[in-house]
Amino acid sequence: MTKNEILRQARQENRAKLTEIESKELIKGAGIPVVEAKLARTKTEAVSLSKAMGFPVVLKIVSPDVIHKSDSGGVKLGLANAAQVGKAYSEILSAVKRHYSKAKIQGISVQKMVRPGVEVIIGMTKDAQFGPVLMFGLGGILVEVLKDVSFRIVPLAKRDAREMIKEIKGYPLLEGYRGQEPADIPFLEDLILKVSDFVDMNPEIKELDLNPVFAYKNRAVAVDARVILEPAS
Repeated sequence: MTKNEILRQARQENRAKLTEIESKELIKGAGIPVVEAKLARTKTEAVSLSKAMGFPVVLKIVSPDVIHKSDSGGVKLGLANAAQVGKAYSEILSAVKRHYSKAKIQGISVQKMVRPGVEVIIGMTKDAQFGPVLMFGLGGILVEVLKDVSFRIVPLAKRDAREMIKEIKGYPLLEGYRGQEPADIPFLEDLILKVSDFVDMNPEIKELDLNPVFAYKNRAVAVDARVILEPAS
């Protein structure tokens, strides 16, 4: 789907929150690397998509009403064959219906399970005074626990991106702490700048989260994405 189609569909359904699949489609168009996710509306479709992608895969609930997917049993990782995918599909639906009985479920996303890397987050929120503000930090659950993040006002210059990365206390992890694989810092700088440009050119976006982004020694990729639109004018 194109950017305009995604936005039009969300507006028609009177929702500001894009699904993970829509969010990824949107940011992929800005040259931001993502782990592609495909929507399965049936168990058979989920199995078929998994076989086409190649195992192992990840299944996640697709619903604008489910905020914490993992906490409600809406995510299954490392599914290694068709039987596991079929079982996980049923388990996700029943778990989510138990936690969110009135949730509108669009289906289940299927995506390739990728190799873990150093987890970082790139996010954007809007400040009433300064406008869009970009955030960078250690990702996954670490962002909630450590709150080790840096901020800059959009639009960013290359120097800003470099400083944002070096400012966080967890920077040694990105350098390859105690023999761990280091992150590709120049790639992360470019990624931050791409997000900055994307936000700057799309004022209809109110919030954005790429979390986690897996950083490797030669690239980085967004594993999950969340986009919230401004209210319809």
